[in-house]
Amino acid sequence: MRTLISTAFVSLDGVVEAPGGEPGYRNSGWTFTDVEFLPDAFEIKGREQQEATAMLMGRISYEAFSPVWPSMEDFAEYKDMPKYVVSTSLTDDALVSGWGETTVLRSLDEVAALKETEGGPIIVHGSATLNRGLSDAGLIDRYHLLVFPLLLGAGKRLFSDTDKDAQKLELVEHEAYPNGVQKNVFNVIR
Repeated sequence: MRTLISTAFVSLDGVVEAPGGEPGYRNSGWTFTDVEFLPDAFEIKGREQQEATAMLMGRISYEAFSPVWPSMEDFAEYKDMPKYVVSTSLTDDALVSGWGETTVLRSLDEVAALKETEGGPIIVHGSATLNRGLSDAGLIDRYHLLVFPLLLGAGKRLFSDTDKDAQKLELVEHEAYPNGVQKNVFNVIR
């Protein structure tokens, strides 16, 4: 079974919306406008590219990343990596070329089937709505969280507010940086 890793920039109050400057959110760009940049805090992002063998995202994140990431040197390792987009509305003719093989999945059941295939870890970037659904369905195996020392109030959250049984996590890696960012890597305990 493949490992599904959710990676996120998250505020202390759980907001994951528009960390890189995406339009339409009042605190857009909060990862670089409100907190000093320290390269050491982002080491895990390079490691994720080395570890992952496929990328999973929701439609909104795909539409935000696909015009930009293929030409960015920071994300070069992802360029040819297989990508999976979970969407009920995205059509194959809307997929970009030159960013590796991309497959549209129509349901979380298809994500569960993907996890059963041969291969290495699958990384989930962005995709707040998808992350909440994956978590609620018990499909996430690990979280890579960079927690920023900010309270953003409103905004899309990483975790749902579904009334469900407690999910235990095991902290397997952590570090605090001088700018207040904390790296927390958790394995989901089943």
